[in-house]
Amino acid sequence: MSSESASEKKERSADPASRKVLEQAAARGIETAWDRFQAQQPQCRFGMAGICCRICHMGPCRARGNLTGVCGATAETIVARNLVRMIAAGTAAHSDHGRDVATTLLAMAKGEAKDYSIKSEKKLRALAAEYGVQTQGKDSRKIAAEVAEIALAEFSKPEGVQRFLKRAPKRRQERWRELGIEPRAIDREVVELMHRTTMGVDNDYHNLLKAGMRAALADGWGGSMIATDLQDVLLGAPEPLRAKVNLGVLKEEWVNLVIHGHEPLLSDMIVEASLDPELIALAKEKGAAGINLAGICCTAAEVLMRRGVPSAGHFLQQELAIATGAVEAMVVDVQCVMPSLPKVASCFHTKLITTSPKAKFPGVEHIEFDEHRALEVAKRIVRKAIENFPNRTPEMVDIPKETMDVVAGFTADYVYRLLGGRFRPSYRPLNNAIIEGRLRGVVGVVGCTSPRYVSDSGHIDMVKELIRNDVLVVQTGCAATACGKAGLLRPEAAFEYAGKGLQEICEAVGIPPVLHCGACVDNSRILIACCEMVAEGGLGEDISDLPVAAAAPEWMSEKAVAIGMYAVASGIYTVFGHALPVSGSDHVNQYLTEEIEKEVGGKWAFEPDARRAAEMIIDHLNRKREALKLKPMMYPPAGEKVAVPV
Repeated sequence: MSSESASEKKERSADPASRKVLEQAAARGIETAWDRFQAQQPQCRFGMAGICCRICHMGPCRARGNLTGVCGATAETIVARNLVRMIAAGTAAHSDHGRDVATTLLAMAKGEAKDYSIKSEKKLRALAAEYGVQTQGKDSRKIAAEVAEIALAEFSKPEGVQRFLKRAPKRRQERWRELGIEPRAIDREVVELMHRTTMGVDNDYHNLLKAGMRAALADGWGGSMIATDLQDVLLGAPEPLRAKVNLGVLKEEWVNLVIHGHEPLLSDMIVEASLDPELIALAKEKGAAGINLAGICCTAAEVLMRRGVPSAGHFLQQELAIATGAVEAMVVDVQCVMPSLPKVASCFHTKLITTSPKAKFPGVEHIEFDEHRALEVAKRIVRKAIENFPNRTPEMVDIPKETMDVVAGFTADYVYRLLGGRFRPSYRPLNNAIIEGRLRGVVGVVGCTSPRYVSDSGHIDMVKELIRNDVLVVQTGCAATACGKAGLLRPEAAFEYAGKGLQEICEAVGIPPVLHCGACVDNSRILIACCEMVAEGGLGEDISDLPVAAAAPEWMSEKAVAIGMYAVASGIYTVFGHALPVSGSDHVNQYLTEEIEKEVGGKWAFEPDARRAAEMIIDHLNRKREALKLKPMMYPPAGEKVAVPV
């Protein structure tokens, strides 16, 4: 345990519920991510700068100035290799998710996964048309099988590029082609990056970073996009709904089952199982009032968007949910699951249950998910949680009261109806609002949470500053949860925090100033929305012309690096709260933050101060507006006085 003072502990999070449970955990001697982060100080400066190389056993080596690796690798080579390996890992994670969804859709279509069905016929037929699948005279399952087979081929096809690149504006497609960064088969891009970065292969940092862009694009316009679209077919296309977030969604008298991870195929079935009358009766027989489900991390976003299941919190709250003493079982699949969970769970009655063969923990009960008997597995898990309820220690239960209303479930497809109505769906009202100066632009604030920051504060501070300046914000993943807890995902927030122009839009359409678009893989929805804005007209001919930007104020995952790189390679200015590990090479840093813009139209920026980062984004939006010769903004920023001419 660290020796931090009580006052320092209070500054760990902007969320009062998290601060309360952190105090409880400290009093009970339970170590959390914040303690482990403190114990790591000072962190390795060579690792932070990206100049530590462990690729071969002549090292580990570090390079700086005239010092090179044993093989002769310069700082530029080492930094670029390390960065693109992060992109390879992030792309692999998101794309493996997409592959599993496509595999399940195919199994459903063949009648092998009987618990699933086609929840969005409209989305299926739209994909079939895009894929060139003939639908006349075929039933839905036959169409689904052909769509799934084509999607699966995107991972390993021997030739050609990703099909969804055609969704991008023609100018963007041409730019990718000219640069040679059109992604081919998804698996090929990941494998090639690992090959290029092996000792003695690619030593040109420009060449390495271009390969990194191509792999990242295979994530954003390939694996992630496939995951999002096929989940909509299998689990239903989200539409806006109201729900609750924060640790207070846990219930003292109920069986609390927390679902955590990133792949919603099992969690959706757990929602179904929790509605089973026999299991509800069993819960009451064990002394509980019923079964209460809550989500953590991106699985939370998936079941919240489609089912209205409340979210107990984001990545940094997974330990805290258990530390309330009220969780009967936490069920995890893959990604962002802390190895510390078994240790925290051992302090309470909580059962930790793993479900994926890709993510096991020593000594933890494993109930493997099988899409062929999905509901059976889900019911077994729910039953385990119910049977554990009598083992709860009442005096150790202390649930924070904090909850907050959110509206979630916005998609690029739904925006058509939201703005133009069912009979005249269109992006025209959004484009017009930007052209006329009611909206300054649109910004995606996404990404993780990390103990490196005062948790949540980066997201909250940045988003408040953006909406105050009439910027519509769209969010996914942990960023959306952070701002949801702060009350920014309610329609009422427009009148509490937003500028007058954004207020007018929110009031007319009935939306919050911050739109929850789903999980991390659903950043692909934001890409599609950008494409629709270009196609609607009046805002340029490419994504790089739009007054849009992206930000990840509290990033920590390799997936975030892949997301950031595909945003940049798609022409979007992207600001990270903490620098990528590239400071060990001035050349690589300069390329990413300046020179890359000449090639792809987007670039990176790094700024730990969230308000300053928001100002940088606003300056960027203003420059894009000037380049498009748009009208001046209608209103001054909220909270600022209008200058009176002398």
